[in-house]
Amino acid sequence: MTTVPVPEYEVKEKITLKARETAVIVVDMQNDFVKPQGKLYVPTAEETIEPIRKLLGKARAHGVKIFYTQDTHYDGDPEFEIWGEHVKHGTWGWQIIDELKPQDGDIVIVKTRYDGFYGTPLDDLLKVYGIKNTVIVGTVANICVLHTAASAALRWYKVVVPMDGVSALTEFDYHATLRQISWLYKGVVVKSVDGIEFTS
Repeated sequence: MTTVPVPEYEVKEKITLKARETAVIVVDMQNDFVKPQGKLYVPTAEETIEPIRKLLGKARAHGVKIFYTQDTHYDGDPEFEIWGEHVKHGTWGWQIIDELKPQDGDIVIVKTRYDGFYGTPLDDLLKVYGIKNTVIVGTVANICVLHTAASAALRWYKVVVPMDGVSALTEFDYHATLRQISWLYKGVVVKSVDGIEFTS
């Protein structure tokens, strides 16, 4: 076993974003990942439900566009060899959790890989709506959240991640993700969703 420390990364208390230029992307908050009876349960994911719900409430009140990614797999998916069967299309585990159900006007992006941009219309839709800033929350931090954040940054969207809005399987994975987003992708890590404000 090898143990290494996570390098320090900057955490901001507050950030203000223009509502019309910002989208919230909720990554894979599905039953299989968030609920204890799910097939690929992330124990800390439940702790993020209330912060994400609070963020979505603020976003909707300011007309911020909201996207969800929905991880999706079918029979014989090669990814099952890595993680076992999970979020299989049409199953209970595949569904977005009831507490964060998409509302009218929200857009659900069905994806088959970790990255919310890979093989999906997400980039095109963000451009259609004139989005410059992406606030990314959800699970799993070092997998689908990080890959989606990376793709957003590589397309020159500003990436903002609240610490209480993402979850991981280990503490190291959690902090390594935030450090990577802050350092490599020049994103903004905010202490809490309470520190994210929207303005016209």
